[in-house]
Amino acid sequence: MSTETEGVDLVGDEMAGNLARAALFAALMGAFAYVSFPNPLSTVPVTLQVLGVFLAGILLGPIWGAAAMVLYLAAGAVGAPVFAGGTGGIGPLLGFTAGYLWSYPLAAALVGGVVHRGLSLRDPKAASLVRLVGAMVLGTVVIYALGTVGFALVQNVGLYEAFLASAVAFIPIEAIKIAAAVGIVRSDAVTAA
Repeated sequence: MSTETEGVDLVGDEMAGNLARAALFAALMGAFAYVSFPNPLSTVPVTLQVLGVFLAGILLGPIWGAAAMVLYLAAGAVGAPVFAGGTGGIGPLLGFTAGYLWSYPLAAALVGGVVHRGLSLRDPKAASLVRLVGAMVLGTVVIYALGTVGFALVQNVGLYEAFLASAVAFIPIEAIKIAAAVGIVRSDAVTAA
């Protein structure tokens, strides 16, 4: 006796694949928070988190790149030790780094939108160098603008003082992260979405 059954897809294959990639990038962001280097201009070390934001936007596009960053923030909010220094919980999302953390979904969406020229995914390797770098520069502006405002509000200082204290020492390092992201995107390890 043979019985034929039809499977019911509760979530389409494409949706499941995109969600899996977003979860992977959220986990990668958590790992990038642990990779730190001394900053010669500051006592605060440099992490690779902004590189993760760039790559999420470029490789996943504006929607799923932003979704990956939201998953990352949600994981940290519920206590997973995925924020810089191995911290987790609501504290970092309300503390002096809150502006930076909350900027990640916006920056990933912006980077992805510029690289892919909208919401439809395109091969990121096809994007010109100017488009790739320009997208990441715009993402950096969003991250540092929101980060500086958040720092100023939490620390009760002016924007200029906040920018000097929380951003100036890190901006030169972003050029290295941008170069790394370009190298990763242009490498043979990255295939079209």
